[in-house]
Amino acid sequence: MPASTRHHRALAVFVHCLGILAAVPALPAVAPHAAAAEQRPAAAQPTAAPSAAPSAAPGRPSAPPALPTPTRLAVPPPKPPVTVAVAPESTPAPRYRIQVRNDGSAPVSTTVRQELPPGSSATAITAGGRATRNAGSTEVTWRLRLPARSTTTLGTTLTTAAPDRPLTAPACAFDIAGSRPYDCATATWNAAPAPTERTEETPVWRRPTALLAGLGGAAAVAVGGIWLVRRRRRPTVAALADGPGTVYPRPAAPDVMQRRRRPSTWLLVPAVVLVLTGTAGTAAWTATRRVSAIDTDSQPTAGAWVGRGVAGAVGEPLRESAFEFTVYRMACQPGRSARRCEATVGVRNVSPERQTWHGRLQRAYLPDGNFVSTDEQATRFANQGRDVFAEPMAAGSRMVLPLVFTVYGEKPPQQLELRSGVFSAGVRVDVP
Repeated sequence: MPASTRHHRALAVFVHCLGILAAVPALPAVAPHAAAAEQRPAAAQPTAAPSAAPSAAPGRPSAPPALPTPTRLAVPPPKPPVTVAVAPESTPAPRYRIQVRNDGSAPVSTTVRQELPPGSSATAITAGGRATRNAGSTEVTWRLRLPARSTTTLGTTLTTAAPDRPLTAPACAFDIAGSRPYDCATATWNAAPAPTERTEETPVWRRPTALLAGLGGAAAVAVGGIWLVRRRRRPTVAALADGPGTVYPRPAAPDVMQRRRRPSTWLLVPAVVLVLTGTAGTAAWTATRRVSAIDTDSQPTAGAWVGRGVAGAVGEPLRESAFEFTVYRMACQPGRSARRCEATVGVRNVSPERQTWHGRLQRAYLPDGNFVSTDEQATRFANQGRDVFAEPMAAGSRMVLPLVFTVYGEKPPQQLELRSGVFSAGVRVDVP
């Protein structure tokens, strides 16, 4: 047999054996101890049944492991019925009266904070309060224990370098840790108008200017009347001048038609040039004013198509197309790397419909012009696990909540931008 034929036959036999091995099913192996257990008599088995049937597969537990039951989102505890009211007093120096009321049936421990306007300081504080300064802003803090169904009145007196300007000082009631707001309110103090001395008015006939004006008007009327009378008498005088017995004037020769004088070209051309020059100058002046009025330093409003943007300070209620925002407080953690800044914001739905708002549209602008949006996870944690952006706000409803922003760098945000929707102009709040 040639060598090539022997090689082909050996290869065919090898492939045929592989096919047989692949076609025969694999038999399960029997363990030695299992075979010995089968040879034992049935009487040797225990009478008591096992607590759990053994699994068919070796090395597997008799019962499946317990799976953790999925837990629902923790519902935050209800806020105690604590309300805050702030009112200014009619005093020469700025003074505010803060009333904290507990309408519940149990006593509540709370921390009351009042944010002072920039450039002002507290000169008088009711017992128990103290003023602290944090990153350019000053606030007055009280720690109170409110009895059930009671009202506690607090007061502060401020001093400022500009006593004639209005001052807005908001106040908020938090939990005893100072992180969860219960309620906030704001008020603006205005300086009392200075009393004006009432002077007696001089009668008209005693004023020299009025007398001269009256005499001049009378003289002008008299001269005009005399001129009209003389003009009407001219035809009669001319008729009488023709001779005695003549009542009507003699027919005069027909007048020669005179050509109407046209303005000179030397006067018309300069007048046209002057009018055109004035029109072009007025258009250029108007365009220059409009261009110079554009604020190149303003930040974009991300498609502000509905309503008009409003700007204000901390404590001022600012209204846009659907919401009324009031920023009561802004506090940042110390540090230079990633840190959190928490803003206490009051939101009121002033529209007749339910409105939704989104965390990504709420921004904090940094000194370098960049902005950061709301840290939704940190905001949910600050609101006791509640997602404040998940459900729409009912018409006329109001809530006070913290918004958390994660910023990078040593300098805190300088401005907050809050809006109800993508197409809303929103509001801007300058934070100290």
